[in-house]
Amino acid sequence: MSSTSLGARVSGGSLWRSCLPRVHCAAESTTEDGKGDCCDYGSSQYYVLCGLGGVLSCGTTHTGIVPLDLVKCRIQVDPGKYKNIVTGFRVTLNEEGPQGLFKGWAPTLIGYSLQGCFKFGFYELFKAVYCGMLDEEKAYLWRTGIYLAASASAEFFADIALCPMEAVKVRIQTQPGFASTLRDAMPIMYKEEGLYSFYKGLLPLWMRQIPYTMMKFTSFERTVEFLYRSVVSKPRTECSKTEQLVITFAAGYIAGVFCAVVSHPADTIVSKLNQDKGSTAMEVAKKLGMIGVWKGLVPRIIMIGTLTAAQWFIYDGFKVWMRLPRPPPPEMPESLKIKLKDKELSSK
Repeated sequence: MSSTSLGARVSGGSLWRSCLPRVHCAAESTTEDGKGDCCDYGSSQYYVLCGLGGVLSCGTTHTGIVPLDLVKCRIQVDPGKYKNIVTGFRVTLNEEGPQGLFKGWAPTLIGYSLQGCFKFGFYELFKAVYCGMLDEEKAYLWRTGIYLAASASAEFFADIALCPMEAVKVRIQTQPGFASTLRDAMPIMYKEEGLYSFYKGLLPLWMRQIPYTMMKFTSFERTVEFLYRSVVSKPRTECSKTEQLVITFAAGYIAGVFCAVVSHPADTIVSKLNQDKGSTAMEVAKKLGMIGVWKGLVPRIIMIGTLTAAQWFIYDGFKVWMRLPRPPPPEMPESLKIKLKDKELSSK
């Protein structure tokens, strides 16, 4: 099936229109300021622009926190020397100067830009496809499962794009005496272990990133839904763009805290695995032990909470700026409301 036919099927076909029509239907074609959307929801252009939003969202935020990420990785792989976040910064500054805190910025920028493109673009696509497989009522009732499945599917491909640059980044940041630039590091790694050097961390990366992304997208979607329903107490269409973006940031930070905790053990294994040449994920996990895999959790919570909130803020802000369709949070279909009301009356 071509991308054009898929876009038409998702945005305008009966299969997609039957799925949460008040939420995801292309008929919602005007933004809050009265200007028309730049494209149809579910079109090829929509997914391409969502991918571009992911590039800006993930590439810029991960690059911006390279110093904190570097200290976190060093705590994970050498806790004796880098005992905590304050000590980590102090030791790094004393030994390498301010420039030492920005080691690995180039592979971070490239790797997470690619990851963000696949993560956000494919999430929107898979969410549409999976939702379109269900009728209106099941799509609403099973929406959490849809978010989980769509985010896991998207991250599977996103990590394949990320893995080589993640391996280079960790080696630069954590291996003393190793190359300090992307240009110098890649030939050394290829000479040592070939292509395996760049992809040996793919399995633990999936173990880290897929649960992380499932939590990131699902908790964000459900938190946004909760905030509009129980905190703001008014429809999103009645909120200003500023109010909407504040809610996006708050929901993103809450989601980020959950993400950090869920994915941290696998993150520690990835860091240590890429530092120790020739090791396997199981060997690293056994060496670290139950306590060791939780080293660096506090800086990771700070990092991931801020990172996730900023990513959602940038991504949603990009969609506002580009006038992409932004459906409101899901609402229960009228047919389901009637069924639940009838069931309640019959039980009395």
